[in-house]
Amino acid sequence: MTFDSLGLAPELVRATTDLGWAKPTPIQLDAVPPAREGRDLLACAMTGSGKTAAFLLPVMHRLLQQPTRATRALVLAPTRELAAQVHADFTELAKFTTLRSAAIFGGVGMGPQESAFRQRVDVIIATPGRLLDHLGQPGKYVDFSTLEVLILDEADRMLDMGFLPDIKRVLHHLPKQRQTLFFSATMPAPIVALSREMLHDPVRLNVERVAAPASKIEQALWPVAESLKADLFIALLRQDVVGNVICFTRTKHRSNRLSDVLTHAGIPNARIHGNRSQNQRTEALADFKSGKVRVLVATDIVARGIDVEALEHVVNFDVPHMAEDYIHRVGRTARADATGEAFTLVSPEEEVDLRAIEKAIGRKLPRRTLPGFDYAHKPVERFEVPLAERIAAIRARKAEDRKRAKEKQARREAHVKSEAERSTKRQEPRRPDATRHDPNRPESHRPGSPAGGGRRGGGGRRRGGR
Repeated sequence: MTFDSLGLAPELVRATTDLGWAKPTPIQLDAVPPAREGRDLLACAMTGSGKTAAFLLPVMHRLLQQPTRATRALVLAPTRELAAQVHADFTELAKFTTLRSAAIFGGVGMGPQESAFRQRVDVIIATPGRLLDHLGQPGKYVDFSTLEVLILDEADRMLDMGFLPDIKRVLHHLPKQRQTLFFSATMPAPIVALSREMLHDPVRLNVERVAAPASKIEQALWPVAESLKADLFIALLRQDVVGNVICFTRTKHRSNRLSDVLTHAGIPNARIHGNRSQNQRTEALADFKSGKVRVLVATDIVARGIDVEALEHVVNFDVPHMAEDYIHRVGRTARADATGEAFTLVSPEEEVDLRAIEKAIGRKLPRRTLPGFDYAHKPVERFEVPLAERIAAIRARKAEDRKRAKEKQARREAHVKSEAERSTKRQEPRRPDATRHDPNRPESHRPGSPAGGGRRGGGGRRRGGR
């Protein structure tokens, strides 16, 4: 089948052709027709399956049928990166139309976003937290009275991030009569319960299937001691076993540390995690997409929402604790029916989490070793200082800082005291000088008088001379 056979507006079909999309993906074939007819959807779609176009195309088709200057669709996404990616996809699909969208997320100024609300752009793509910020502003410039369609993208991720209460607060600001499209990679019980509250007689797509990575992802494990993970990863890069790659770490600290190690090894890289500013995150992703850097070191904040064309590899530097996180990580490659490789560096301590992942995806993953790599060597330095040592070091630095501050304060107080003493001495009256003339003293006691035997006694001789 072709996109033209889905009954979409000619402008949208032309955009898919211009993007080089030869045919719809399975989720697009399943989702577009009922969504175009106005039905609610409950869809379980794996990452990289083309689900963004699966909900954007029917919504955009609907908006084109009856153009009006009003905000008629809202997409809720869990992360800034995903909201930005959906906005970018919308822009590409809308290139032959007059439809407009705006991405609303934190980390950037609210002014331009307020302007988008006031201009009544057709589609708002937002994270729940920043949307609630705007809804709480005194100007009351957010108007969803004409909203026709609500889309929840990556609903399970929003649940993981604690956004469920925020979503319910947003729902109070939306019309009850609307079409709702509900997309999630997995269907845990709270998500199913939420869908029952929000959806009316939905078309259910792939809801019963077991979540698994795309079939064209080649997956493999690289067993290695925890202390040698960085060395093995660098060896895989230098031997071109791994090409351009997103490398996922468990924590922000490990992301920073791995980035430093790669930089020291001369491997161009960028890092992206929750402690980076929005500008830093955007710049890192742009550098990676343009090929300026070979490695993007990331935490799970970008496991959903990053779409990189022809991404060759994904590497799990750490085994994720949840099978769902594994699925979303490796789903960054082999997107939209392409192929790719996903490697996981697994230490003995991570075997328990690994077995849970293999059970969830229903298969044992093959194990590989790198010829020529010394799996017994001792690293020059530890990759990561244990948490207890880091805390102790931080406390020691703070104690030293307090000591220096106390010494500095003592010096300052001593200086102030010394200056005060000098000032007091300058203000005290001077004691009379015995050599100075005092008109109140008797003449005989004045220095220089005859009685005193001074030089002025010569006056007597002058009198005697007369």
